[in-house]
Order: sequence, then C-alpha cells, then structure tokens
Amino acid sequence: MSTLYLMEAHSLVKRDTEDCLLIHIPEQRLVDGEQKTALIKKRIPLIKVDEVVVMGDVTLTAAALDLLLERKIPVHFVREHGSFQGSLIPEASKNALLRIAQHQAHHDLQRRLLLASCFVRGKLSNQRRLLQRRFPNQSPAVLKDLAAIIESLHKLPAAVSSSSLPRLSTGDHGIGGTPLETLLGIEGQGSALYYAAFPQMLVEPDIWCFPGRTRRPPTDPVNALLSYGYTILANRLTGAVQLVGFDPYIGYLHSSGYGRPALALDLMEEFRPLIVDSVVVKLLNKHMVRRDDFEELLGTYRLKKEPKKRFLAALEERFHEEITHPVFGYRVSYMRCLELQARLLAKYLTGEITHYQPFLVR
Repeated sequence: MSTLYLMEAHSLVKRDTEDCLLIHIPEQRLVDGEQKTALIKKRIPLIKVDEVVVMGDVTLTAAALDLLLERKIPVHFVREHGSFQGSLIPEASKNALLRIAQHQAHHDLQRRLLLASCFVRGKLSNQRRLLQRRFPNQSPAVLKDLAAIIESLHKLPAAVSSSSLPRLSTGDHGIGGTPLETLLGIEGQGSALYYAAFPQMLVEPDIWCFPGRTRRPPTDPVNALLSYGYTILANRLTGAVQLVGFDPYIGYLHSSGYGRPALALDLMEEFRPLIVDSVVVKLLNKHMVRRDDFEELLGTYRLKKEPKKRFLAALEERFHEEITHPVFGYRVSYMRCLELQARLLAKYLTGEITHYQPFLVR
C-alpha cells in the first residue's frame, strides 16, 4: 500500500470504475514546431492506495471524492509550496470513551506534563541517536549535553507534586509559570543543540549553509526540505490518530488552537529525526538534491517540480522501510509504527497499560 500524490498542474481526477480512479494530465508537446496540449490518461487501482495527497492546482470530481471516502481513503490537501491546508477524512471513529479520556488527560496538568515529557524525551533521544549514527566522532560535546537534557526529562514529572498544580479549565490557559512551561524551555534548548550540530551530518556543510531551524518561511534549502517533510509527516499522523479514534486537535505538548492538529504534532516529535531528518541528510550527502533544484523568492526557498518528486519518492521509501519495533519486537514499517504509537497512547489513556512508552530506536 502507498500514498498517491496528485501534483500535476491542471490535472483532473475522475471516478473510473468501482475500484479505480482515472487521472487526466495535460502535457505540452512540440508538434511541427507548434506547442500543443496532449492529454495523458492514467488509471490508478485503489487497491494500491491507502491515502491521497493533493498538491497545487488539481481538480477532483465529486464522484472521485465519493469513491475515496467510500473506500475509507483520506485525502490531504497541501499547497504547492508545502503548507498544510486540510484533510477530507472518512467517517470518524465511534470510540467516544477514548475521546473522553483524551480530554480529561488534557485538562489534568500532571498527566499532561507526563505525556509531554515523553514526547520530548522521544524526540531528543532520537535526535541524539541520529547524530551518533551519522558522525559519532564530530559532536561529542553536543551528545553529552543532549544526554544531560534527556536525563532531566526523566526527573521533571516525578519532582512535581500533583497537589501544587492547577486544573486547567480550558486546557491551555494558565500554563505560564507551571512545569509545562519549563518543559517547553527544555525542549527548545535540546532542539537548538541538535540543529546547531545538524551541519556535522552533512558531507558538504559549506555548500548548504544551514543556519539553524527556521520555519515560516524557510530561508535556506535545508530548512525548505525539513519543513516540507514535516508537513507530509504531520498529514500522516493526523490520519493515524483519527483512525485510532482520537480528536487530533487536542494535544499535550503542543497547545490546542483552531485548526491545529496538536496531538498529531505531539506524536510527530518522536519521528521527525527518524523519518524526515534522515531522508534529508541522505539526499544531500548522496547529491540526489542540488542547490539549483531550489528556487528563491523574496528570501524564501522551495523545491522545483522534478526535485520535489525525487524528495517525495525518497520519503515514501522511508515510510515503507521496515524496522524491528522497539516495544513489540517484530518487523514493521515506519508507516505502521505511526499508527501503533497512536494505539499505545490510546491504551495508556484508557487504562489498559500503566505508562506511555515513546518510540525510541536503539
């Protein structure tokens, strides 16, 4: 199973049969010295598709959308330059008890702090592991500092008494001055160390000139790749948490705001370095992406069309790469790991297991 990316400008997607989509793609061709538009037709069997990502000026007919929803295939809409717009998701899970437990934990600052610290520990531990694997001899000081920060995360929830914490009426107001604000500072400190050491993983750091993490907008090619990859990863996790039965907009580490999939962003922290960062480092070090594959507009960078396809292909390959799951011990793809992690969180919130274990690679 794989993701269908629709990104050809002015293409039209129709329902073909009960199990197929038909994509009409206009293509400019030179015929007898004249530019003419030819129509290419591609038939896509839905048995091979588990989600659809629409990028840019693509039209899906009502019949095509109806077929995708009928087959329980989510459709994610992303702007051409990578920013997330929204998703069309099949019928929501009927697991009301899970969503009640999710909301209760969100309002309980002690449990929220515990979960948030797990997400941050997973993120920083996997960032540290990526640095160790890529260039273990070039960043000993950074690895030591990250290890100290990770150790402090173990101690933070245990050091806080539940009697000293307020119950948050809205889930987000009143965080200032609480241990959750302290945790966010720790996460920022660890991430700053990691991104400062990120160029050490690149074979040609002088060519790429990565200044550190900048998000909106990305002001260099490396940040453009990272931001684009994180958008795709957030889409996948939004679908995963909805499949399990969560409300994707109620999180623990990330604040909940209108239209912001906070829970998907929480779980994404553990997988950022393992999926997106590792793919970016691989593409740059193997010269699969070059500086002239980017276009600059008013100081911001974005991938051109053909290099974007290579990046998405490499990311898709990573999603389907199999590893031994650190909790269950069997071989599974990273894509499946996203859903399994959401299910572990659900089991913790509903009391089926006693603690939530972040996804940590060995």
